Amino acid sequence: MRISSAFGTVVLIPALCLCAPGQNTQSKDPQASEAKGIPPRAAPADYQAQAPAGTVTVAAEFIGHSIPTPDGSTYTTEDYVAVETGLFGPSGARLKISIDNFSLRVYAKKMTSLPSQPFGMVFRSLKDPVWEDSVAVEAKAAKSGNGISTGGKGGEKEPAAPVHMPLELQRAMQQRVQKTALPEGDRALPQAGLIFFPYRGKVAGIHSIELVYTGPAGTATLTLQP
Repeated sequence: MRISSAFGTVVLIPALCLCAPGQNTQSKDPQASEAKGIPPRAAPADYQAQAPAGTVTVAAEFIGHSIPTPDGSTYTTEDYVAVETGLFGPSGARLKISIDNFSLRVYAKKMTSLPSQPFGMVFRSLKDPVWEDSVAVEAKAAKSGNGISTGGKGGEKEPAAPVHMPLELQRAMQQRVQKTALPEGDRALPQAGLIFFPYRGKVAGIHSIELVYTGPAGTATLTLQP
């Protein structure tokens, strides 16, 4: 019994030591850190639409499938649309912000109510048009002069293998998008950032859009322009 007890103690200590580094590594995951948001515009009137919710003014602008970032980059996503949202209040005002307080009504062939989604959901369909254009130019040049013959009829050339964005570029792109997302939690106003909604349709097919806020400040409905 004494040997079993001592053995159990020896095994337990290394197990605890192995767990600790894993927890520290997880906390350093860039996707686990909070969104930073973007600088609010000078006033609610600088957005497409504004509406009061109690003492808070909700302002917003629909930006479609594009995701502009403060450093000047613009990414795209076919699966989501973004709404730039600003929250303004009297001097010293604070507000508990959650993307769950927002939904988007899209009027196309029919009215569809879209729930907001965390910024991390956008990563799967995120694209960098500038990088993709450069890859397309290189692929065209390779196809015209540097293709590899397969030895078949007419000396056909093998199609170029698909090129995937390097991991470090993907991470940089994702981190930039993360910084644009609307910050959540108890915040001093004003605050601004992007909110994402799942929508694969073409913006040209949208007749009208409404951003709906229902949260601690009250309720507001903003009519946006597609």
